[in-house]
Amino acid sequence: MKRRVHGMLKLYYGLNEEGKAADQPESLDPCDINGPHFDPEVYLNKLRRECSLGELMDQESCMVKQIRSLDSDMQTLVYENYNKFISATDTIRKMKNDFKKMEDEMDCLSANMAAITEFSACISGTLQDQHTQITKLSGVHTLLRKLQFLFELPARLNKCLELQAYAQAVSSHRRARCVLQQYSHLPSFKGIQDDCHAIMDKLAQELRQKFRDGGSSAKDLSECVELLLQLDEPAEELCDKFLSHARSRLEMDLQGLETDILEFIDRGCNEFVSSLCLVITSYQELFINHAQTGELASKNIPQMANGKLHAFVDDLAARYFSLVERRMQEEKGVGDNSLLVRALDRFHRRLQAVAKLLPGSSVPNQGTEIVIRAATERVKQYLAALQSFYMDSLTDVRQALAAPRLPELLSSLSASILNQIKSVLASVHLFTAKDITFSNKPYFKGEFCSQGVRESLVVSFIKFVCQSSRQFCESAGDKGGSTPPALLLLLSRLCLDYETSTISYILTLTDEQFLVQHHSPVTAVTTLCAEAREAAQKLLNHYVKVQGLIISQMLRKSVETRDWVNTIEPRNVRAVMKRVVEDTTSIDVQVGLLYEEGVRKAHSSDSSKRTFSVYSSSRQQARYAASYTPSAPMDTNLLSNIHKLFSERIDIFSSVEFNKVSVMTGIIKISLKTFLECVRLRTFGRYGLQQIQVDCHYLQMYLWRFVSDENLVHFLLDEIVGSTAHRCLDPAPMEQSVIEVICERG
Repeated sequence: MKRRVHGMLKLYYGLNEEGKAADQPESLDPCDINGPHFDPEVYLNKLRRECSLGELMDQESCMVKQIRSLDSDMQTLVYENYNKFISATDTIRKMKNDFKKMEDEMDCLSANMAAITEFSACISGTLQDQHTQITKLSGVHTLLRKLQFLFELPARLNKCLELQAYAQAVSSHRRARCVLQQYSHLPSFKGIQDDCHAIMDKLAQELRQKFRDGGSSAKDLSECVELLLQLDEPAEELCDKFLSHARSRLEMDLQGLETDILEFIDRGCNEFVSSLCLVITSYQELFINHAQTGELASKNIPQMANGKLHAFVDDLAARYFSLVERRMQEEKGVGDNSLLVRALDRFHRRLQAVAKLLPGSSVPNQGTEIVIRAATERVKQYLAALQSFYMDSLTDVRQALAAPRLPELLSSLSASILNQIKSVLASVHLFTAKDITFSNKPYFKGEFCSQGVRESLVVSFIKFVCQSSRQFCESAGDKGGSTPPALLLLLSRLCLDYETSTISYILTLTDEQFLVQHHSPVTAVTTLCAEAREAAQKLLNHYVKVQGLIISQMLRKSVETRDWVNTIEPRNVRAVMKRVVEDTTSIDVQVGLLYEEGVRKAHSSDSSKRTFSVYSSSRQQARYAASYTPSAPMDTNLLSNIHKLFSERIDIFSSVEFNKVSVMTGIIKISLKTFLECVRLRTFGRYGLQQIQVDCHYLQMYLWRFVSDENLVHFLLDEIVGSTAHRCLDPAPMEQSVIEVICERG
């Protein structure tokens, strides 16, 4: 309530939250009751002119209420602040009393200070004469102490030498060195100087021996170097000795590394790198930082020492990196990638200390390159593992091939490959984890994701699947090589599935998981899909060729191994024709497990009752022959050749479509074309011609169901019967009714 009242008053007086007048534009309207230019007369005239009596009464009532409310708020505000006014009054009264007391104390203090000043001046006047004498005696005493120090210096230095207090001896000698040098022309000082030089030479010899032994701690060694520098020992020689001593200890650390990769890195970091950092720190403190102050600043030691330090660090780091790379190459297993990544992270993290201690050193960058090479090598290993897994999976599928299991094998193979890719991506993703120090490097944010993982691993594996699948089409003998036809069919469907969905899914998953930025050129999804479709097409074409050649081989042997001139009158369909129909049916079932049916042309109602003449395309020949006179019968070879000019050309080895009807059409075309070519190479007797008629009628009864256009089967079978008749010594065809009886019985 109190806050609301204050707010209303501030609003009334035009004040903001800080109590200052709000920066609002002033209203120039004389009728604005809250404005500075308000004119009561104008306002009243406006009300009387515009408002009715009732509205005037309401306006008056409203203004009375507002006035009363403001009066009430003002009274409340005054009452609330009354106690504050009273308290302020009491405080001011109390402050007046306190200041009065303080003023009295200051007057007393001033009087005391005046008395002290007067008393001090009196004492100074009394002791003025004695002060000069005391100062003179003090100077003589100081000089005597210095002389006493000089005369006792040789004994003091010998004592320090016995106690091995080398730092104290050097400090004492440095204090007296300038004085002894200045007064060396006096015999007494000359003797002291010679004694001190002899003692310091002995001390320097002991320090050099101690430094050469190298058995001391790092602290003692640093103190020894510092004292030798103060004794004007050659800095370059000391640098070489210091680094030589450090090298021996660091080489011992390198020789003690273990075999386990994580322990290897831990030992290397905790022992070698830590010792190297300690050597760098001690060396810089002795030869670089310390040499820039005091008497050594003019000797230009830091530049020389810094060059030696860089060469020393680079040499040892190169040996350490060689061991690390050699150990990394032994990590061939791809089961658990986290151990390697953690080891590389610790290795990279510890090398950053070298970068801070030794700016400009190439060691950190070389370490990063080792990490990059290790990551790249691991990607190659994962690619090889994926390829090996794929080939092993194909071997398992090859051993388990069976027609009813093809869909199950395809699903299992596709799922296992996809799961293996996901597992590999998860392992490789450890290289880009946020808690890994080297993941912030530009390489692991860009090139590693796009070129390393996407291109070198995922894209390369997809290309490997397509290329290895195409290789099954390259070794084809008479029977289609050693690759099972079912495997060709399964792989063609796998590549087709890759083209339709799998490739896009895998690359999208990779891009999302690794946040791949396509700054550099990468393989497009469409390019990979086209390659997969090409592989699928080649595999399916080869499958058709292999299956066609298998059936063709049976037909060829059945024609070549029979004496067609002296054969007996046919009474049954030959067994090889039944085998052809059975194998074709089996292939139809096999293809139907993986591919859709496809589109067929409408079948005629008498497809299974089609009869064959001893001349090819007898119906068309009859039309042509009607124009000739009976006394001049047309040559049947001429009629056959004329018909071929007007018939549709059949491409035997054309590419097939991805459906069952197209595949079966291709196989049957190859088989019947082979049958036709074998017939053209033989000579037939009467009964040989009749047997071919029976066989062709039997094939026609069943094969028309498998192809896209039944006329294709009819045409090829017509050609076979016609070619047989042309090569028959006694072309006497069998009655059609007899042929049908034999085929139905068979």
